[in-house]
Amino acid sequence: MTHPAGQWQQMIARDPGHSARYVERFKLLAAQGQDLYGEARLIDAIVGRASAILDAGCGPGRHAGYLHAAGHRVVGVDVDPVLIAAAGADSPGPHYLVADLAGFDLPAVWPQAFDAILCAGNVMTFLHPDTRVPALAGMAGRLTGTGRAVIGFGAGRGYDFDEFVADAASAGLALEQRFSTWDLRPFSADAQFQVAVLSAR
Repeated sequence: MTHPAGQWQQMIARDPGHSARYVERFKLLAAQGQDLYGEARLIDAIVGRASAILDAGCGPGRHAGYLHAAGHRVVGVDVDPVLIAAAGADSPGPHYLVADLAGFDLPAVWPQAFDAILCAGNVMTFLHPDTRVPALAGMAGRLTGTGRAVIGFGAGRGYDFDEFVADAASAGLALEQRFSTWDLRPFSADAQFQVAVLSAR
């Protein structure tokens, strides 16, 4: 099934070199000693050892690689083949798949249900509005009974925080907690970032 192209796909259609520059940008940040793993540390803290984790919109694999190194069974999915190629080269170990979050199948030998789903990097705002609820429903359907999805994105990116919460509810995800940063600072009405912790209903 073909889904409407989201903002990321539109960007790389206009500028095919965008993805490669994105990969190099994060390599430079890592070389400068920037902390690029806060999101992955949060996920590692909320699951047991050797958990199954889905990195939804994994990009070049830095979080998937970190979580794999921590001993988890990790699947990374991203729509961009350049980013998936970089993930496989730079952060080997997880299973990686080029796919649209609005609908995909995983090989039978990979984990099918997940103790945690990480969706970081403003991924939700890059999705076409028509595919947001299907993507969220897909996450709900892939959580274990005690699993949680942790989804973060910034304000002013075309996806209102409360609209997201309503979409999540319609997709079968219940909001458990909201924070304004990945290090769990309180959420407020004027927050410029949202980290939502959700469970399947």
